[in-house]
Amino acid sequence: MIKNIKKFFNITATLVMGSLILWNCESDADQLGSQFFQNGAEGTEQAFPLIAYNVLNGDSIRVDNARLQQATLGAFKESQFGLQKSDYVSQMRLSVFAPEFGTNPILDSAVMVLTPYYAADSVAVTTTEDYIYPIGAVPAKKVVSTYPVYKYGKTKIGTKTVLNIKVNEVTEFLGGNSVDLRSNKNVTTGQLIGSKAFNGDISSIKVTKDADNSVVYERLPTLRIPMDSTFFQTKILAKANSPELGDVASFIRYIKGVKISVAENDGFIFNFDPNSVVINLYYKKDKVEGTTTTREDGSFAIDLGNQNTHFNQITFDRTGTPSATAGTDEINGVPKLYAQGMGGPGMGFKIPAATIATVKDMFKNDKVGIVSAKLRIYTDAATWNNNYKKPNYFTVKEKDLNTFLVDMKDLASTGVYRLIKSYDVTKNPAYYDIGITQTFKNIIEKEATSRDFILNIGDYTVDPITSKLNGDLQVYGTANTQQLFNTRSYTPTRAVFVGTDPTNEKSAKLMIIYGKK
Repeated sequence: MIKNIKKFFNITATLVMGSLILWNCESDADQLGSQFFQNGAEGTEQAFPLIAYNVLNGDSIRVDNARLQQATLGAFKESQFGLQKSDYVSQMRLSVFAPEFGTNPILDSAVMVLTPYYAADSVAVTTTEDYIYPIGAVPAKKVVSTYPVYKYGKTKIGTKTVLNIKVNEVTEFLGGNSVDLRSNKNVTTGQLIGSKAFNGDISSIKVTKDADNSVVYERLPTLRIPMDSTFFQTKILAKANSPELGDVASFIRYIKGVKISVAENDGFIFNFDPNSVVINLYYKKDKVEGTTTTREDGSFAIDLGNQNTHFNQITFDRTGTPSATAGTDEINGVPKLYAQGMGGPGMGFKIPAATIATVKDMFKNDKVGIVSAKLRIYTDAATWNNNYKKPNYFTVKEKDLNTFLVDMKDLASTGVYRLIKSYDVTKNPAYYDIGITQTFKNIIEKEATSRDFILNIGDYTVDPITSKLNGDLQVYGTANTQQLFNTRSYTPTRAVFVGTDPTNEKSAKLMIIYGKK
């Protein structure tokens, strides 16, 4: 044990350049920490119990354009948390306003296209060598590549889970795309205008000519939902040059949007790109050449991307489940914690005042130096023993503060600090360490206020340009309001954790490593 901790000291000292040591010693960075082991000194790891409780988020989370880097669709039900169901609502926008569709336009078909996230390394390929491409009757080869989308939930109800996707017209105005929308917002809907039985797979198609191997047709892996041709013929093609199609403001009040949902209350939830959703209209129109009139193909796109108000409508039904009566005792703690993404409950952890007093006394009287402090939590193997994907990250903040932890501010520049470290996530139980060394140091050394730690399932998002966490890591303090963007709204994972349970060795705990001269 001492050998392992000594190795830890040396590594930590090199990585964080001394910021984790409570003393004011100015040791060389590559030797910091080794001072605790000179002349026979030893390092010690010690565990202290935490007060752990459930944090009820009201089954509500912000899910509008500003938050949804990904959207979710589907339903999943299990014994601990009950039902979680996610629908998607979006306005539509014409790719060109006041469009011209030509003479006598008649719709052949309308297709909504979604782009789910899929496993690119799991592909099944079907090749048709003697394929005849219908446009021009061209001899060709057709290759269909099929991929499973990433799913959370039950993938095999029967042989393979099938979700019956429905698309309904929205009948209420959704407002502008700067509106803050919550996941518990409900919208009224009208007629069914699209449907698809979806088995969880999507396919790409590539057609190449036999003559020269050139590509005559290619389609990326997408989920394609057939839409009601009559609806779009009447509402779009027949309304060319009408005021309703003349500008954005008129159109989003004329056709107010669509809601995509699934008929089932169990199955899986999958993620897709909300900003690439489109409805493609394929039609024929008259082509006049001299005295001859023929029909030619036309197409038109209706955009459901980021210019439109869109959000996930998420519903829960926990009737009769353990999570429905989850305890929120912030004084004594509770034995089971229920953490669920997409607006479900989170977890709170309090370091007892007696523990803080003990460590302060060690610092003052025993001259210890704290090298590491972390919260350690375990999944509950008794109630969460399954093959569902476990959470891989959490957002963490101090209660009543809308800021990053001071650890993230002070240690982010090291390039090696990680807030969450997960272990055994494919096993039961899994466990997680949450790094709070700098925060704990400030409590002990600088008399900083000790606040509870609030954890929710999800990860912080990264700015695609700067590759930094979204939010201001340079600002810290109660007076600052930060936008701590994260993936909570579209992360469907969940798990039951061991809370405060003195009879269970996996009870939530504070782990500290300290050295003593």
